[in-house]
Amino acid sequence: MTEPVARLEGVSHRYGKVAALKDVSLALPAGRMIGLIGPDGVGKSTLMGLIAGAKRLQAGRITCLGGDMASARHREAMGSRLAFMPQGLGKNLYHDLSVRENLEFFGKLFGLARAERSARIERLTRATGLFPFLDRPAGKLSGGMKQKTGLCAALIHDPDFLLLDEPTTGVDPLSRSQFWDLISAIRKDRPGMSVLVSTAYMEEAALFDHLVAMNAGRVLAEGSPEALMGRTGTGSVGDAYVALLRDRRGDGLATDGAGAEAPVAPAGVSAPAPDADIAIKARGLTRRFGDFTAVDSVSFDIPRGEIFGFLGSNGCGKTTTMKMLTGLLPPSEGEAWIFGQPIGEQGMDARARVGFMTQAFSLYGELSVRENLVLHARLFHLERDLARARIADLVARFGLTDYLDQPAGGLPLGLRQRLSLAVAVIHSPEILILDEPTSGVDPQARDDFWVLLMELSRKDRVTIFISTHFMDEALRCDRMSLMHAGRVLVTDTPQGIIAQSGKPDLEQAFIHYISAAIPPEEPVPEGLAAEAAAPARSTGFSLSRMLAYTSREAMQVRRDPVRLVFAFLGSAVLLLIMSFGISQDVRDIPFAALDHDRSPESRAFLSAFEDSIWFSRHADLQGLEELRARMASGELSMALEIPADFGADLRAGRGASVAATIDGTDTSRAGTVESYVTGASQAAAAALPASPQQGPPLVQLDPRFRYNPAMESLPAIGPTIPPLLLLLFPAILMAVSVAREKEIGTITNFYVTPTGRAEFLIGKQLVYVGITILNFAILTALVVLVLKVPLKGSPAVLVLATLLYALAATGWGLMISTLAATQVTAAFAAAVLSVMPTMQFSGMMVPVSSLEGPARVIGSLWPTTWYMMASVGSYTKGLTFGDLSGALWRLALFGPVFTGVAILLLRKQER
Repeated sequence: MTEPVARLEGVSHRYGKVAALKDVSLALPAGRMIGLIGPDGVGKSTLMGLIAGAKRLQAGRITCLGGDMASARHREAMGSRLAFMPQGLGKNLYHDLSVRENLEFFGKLFGLARAERSARIERLTRATGLFPFLDRPAGKLSGGMKQKTGLCAALIHDPDFLLLDEPTTGVDPLSRSQFWDLISAIRKDRPGMSVLVSTAYMEEAALFDHLVAMNAGRVLAEGSPEALMGRTGTGSVGDAYVALLRDRRGDGLATDGAGAEAPVAPAGVSAPAPDADIAIKARGLTRRFGDFTAVDSVSFDIPRGEIFGFLGSNGCGKTTTMKMLTGLLPPSEGEAWIFGQPIGEQGMDARARVGFMTQAFSLYGELSVRENLVLHARLFHLERDLARARIADLVARFGLTDYLDQPAGGLPLGLRQRLSLAVAVIHSPEILILDEPTSGVDPQARDDFWVLLMELSRKDRVTIFISTHFMDEALRCDRMSLMHAGRVLVTDTPQGIIAQSGKPDLEQAFIHYISAAIPPEEPVPEGLAAEAAAPARSTGFSLSRMLAYTSREAMQVRRDPVRLVFAFLGSAVLLLIMSFGISQDVRDIPFAALDHDRSPESRAFLSAFEDSIWFSRHADLQGLEELRARMASGELSMALEIPADFGADLRAGRGASVAATIDGTDTSRAGTVESYVTGASQAAAAALPASPQQGPPLVQLDPRFRYNPAMESLPAIGPTIPPLLLLLFPAILMAVSVAREKEIGTITNFYVTPTGRAEFLIGKQLVYVGITILNFAILTALVVLVLKVPLKGSPAVLVLATLLYALAATGWGLMISTLAATQVTAAFAAAVLSVMPTMQFSGMMVPVSSLEGPARVIGSLWPTTWYMMASVGSYTKGLTFGDLSGALWRLALFGPVFTGVAILLLRKQER
């Protein structure tokens, strides 16, 4: 007997208090097309994520492709044999990369050579109709085209086990047909390949070899479609599923739309007459984006109360037309009217008569279901009692009762769509414009929704303009249009379109009209590539995979103007602002004494400084060379030099002079130190024994400034600002880069491919190390040319220090990213955790030598401390490599340590 491709034994999984899977045991046959069917929220996506290794197993045991999925070694080894396409429109794609660049990236992850990548990309894109769009950014594709691109990405490496989580949701019938034709062709070439698919289309499920019906986290039944229909005595998979639900629940559920008759109008209410009031009118509606014409001369009249279906191929212009009808996009040519009033002249009251539901989820993910409904009720100025009644009615109708207090962004796709539907109708609009509203919704919920649409249309005379890819829904429309490439091909009743096409049903009629409008393409070559690919090494560190992430990250940064401005212009502006506006306070000034006299008077004079809270005395100096060395190292901010005859001169009443050498690299601080030294000197002199004849002895202070004798402020401030900025901006950019992958879902590609933690993080890190070095060049030019601060030390030493600091800064950002789930959290945490330690403990405000206790420890363990020493030393003190070697080797430790910790903290599975 053939070993199953995957086996589950007693698998359970929870999200907080919600049980997604409950003691599931399954054996999925190898080499078969297996379908998971069931409503949204029953555990299909969780089950697929566990099998793919994207989610961490909580309870039970899973074996897949001959190994235990609890073993990290096995998950890594099987990465090149498995492909997983997550649920959601283009969820595994990078939307700022083109179709070609996305597929090239996935090919590199799986070790395909350039020639083979090109051959497979051509094969896959021609088979799915994406070949003409290879250079279009994925973010500008329609929903269906994103799904096709995601499918191509999943198939690029010829996997043994393909997992597709609702891959055809939101995809038109022709594209769905192309999907399955492509998979059939691949399975013909690879008959041993196993495919696991979850789908909302019961007609697709009927074509699979093996089905697993699920509900409420449990398996209802499994077997071939024929076995399930035979077991329930039904004629379709959809009816069989509903019958299985009825058997489990013991209730009287209605059959679903796959086998039930379409909802009919309420008794005594007819469809709108052809000469009824025109609710929506369009004449020559055209929309261009540059040279691309998205909508080309579309015209129609839709009477009040009519359900008008707007169908077409993916990317044909349906969504663009809807946005023009709602006023979200102005037409390039033509005009449209709502209840006889031009759309461009409508005020807010007129727009409140229209409800619009977008194709993508556009509500507030951080708000709960209840909060989203309440918010939109308030936006439409519903009275409190009316809002409460509408929300209660819609929550019950759309099955949202159990999810009222859950964040909307965490709901499964189908539940998010239901919530969007409820929001679209909360203010009882006269026109509903719905862009694929039932995409991803289970059959029973779709039927319930269409009952509601029929009631709205027939009883309340609400005009409904709806796009859909479900042909059983299109049959329920009063009239419909078929559209392709921006032009309407035919408009009629559904039965009229079927009759005109000469085909047996609407789906075949759809394929007939769209296929006729598509220019013939070159024949698709047989096989995925001319030669079979050599197996890619999936274990151990891979330089090619790491560089694939580096190349992809660099392309994304180049195409993101916000990140580019933030990375370069932001730091330059802050440098200038901080250089001209920063101020400081001073205390615990580290000083030492060079006492040539060592008399009671000199010791009494120095004790006045030692006893002050403003000064901190260090070990005495033995000579001028030691004074210069200790001040250059940053240990001392001030040194007092007492001459040899200090005591004798005072006793003789002649007075004496004391030299105070002050570190002038920071002019603001140096000026404050000078004033403190002068005051302390006067107090110390007054405390000395007075002569009866001469009075208090006279001590003259002679202040001297090292490194900045002119006491100019910019030379002091300029070198201290780059260390802060070269930590702040790279850390934020690095942390946001990883958090962004978590937030938009592309982190799944890391979970389910052979990519290792180090490859993923270091591959991304290299881009931001490069950005940091370029940023350093800009800041250096500003410091030297604008602030007029000469670089007295070695440029090579400063560049070396900056490279080491860049590794530390980006490594710090990586550490923060492992703890942040959203981009906002990552940016905020990186900013706070970078600025505060730098300002307080790095020597920017107070010398590290003045710090005590935990503050001194933090300063020593903070990378900016050592880079600050290199920056100030190179600019102001002219220090050499030998002088800075101690700071450099300490600085070199931070990058590997921070990055290593981030690698250890990064999870290879979602919890």
